[in-house]
Amino acid sequence: MARSSFGVSEPLDVLETTPRLGRARRVAPRLARVLGAARCAGTHRLGRGIHRCDVRLGKKGGPDIGKTRRGKGSKCMVVADGKGVPLGVSITSASPSEVKLAEPTLATIAVPRRGRGRPRCRMVRLIADRAYDSDPLRRALARRGIELISPHRINRIRPKTQDGRKLRRYRRRWIIERTMAWYGSFRRLIVRYERSTRLYLAFFHFASALIALRGL
Repeated sequence: MARSSFGVSEPLDVLETTPRLGRARRVAPRLARVLGAARCAGTHRLGRGIHRCDVRLGKKGGPDIGKTRRGKGSKCMVVADGKGVPLGVSITSASPSEVKLAEPTLATIAVPRRGRGRPRCRMVRLIADRAYDSDPLRRALARRGIELISPHRINRIRPKTQDGRKLRRYRRRWIIERTMAWYGSFRRLIVRYERSTRLYLAFFHFASALIALRGL
């Protein structure tokens, strides 16, 4: 299989029809001559000269893949409600920080109302970890009527904007950690095998639907 097939002629590549073989008495000698003529001059091992790069040509990688300290990968941003049900999911490159990806992830929220009206896309407060401690992000969310509850960074130089009373709600951050653990139970989501971001995001939406059904 590793060699080219141009060395095989057309008459030896196709056998005779069944009625013609039946009328002839010397079927075995004819088959012996066919097999002998089609035999290769040399012996070649199966798979010799075939490399995986010849099977699928193309540059490795895909869209929304960035470099990190642990290597290349994608970053999944999830927003959940108080019960851990996912409300919005986005797949982006792993290189940008979480502060830059917060607002695009919030734009994916669309909770339908019971009656008529546009889907809800805002919440009263947003609980996040220290990675989201950013004054521009706090001001941007405050203009939308969202209060960001996030502990300040240890190396923060500017004055603090939150006291201990508001940070009491930060104790419920384990809910989103549990939601991420639920996503980890789906083996298809642990490693990204899809080159297309939309296809990989579709698996996350399917997993989100299953998580929401379990909570009913």
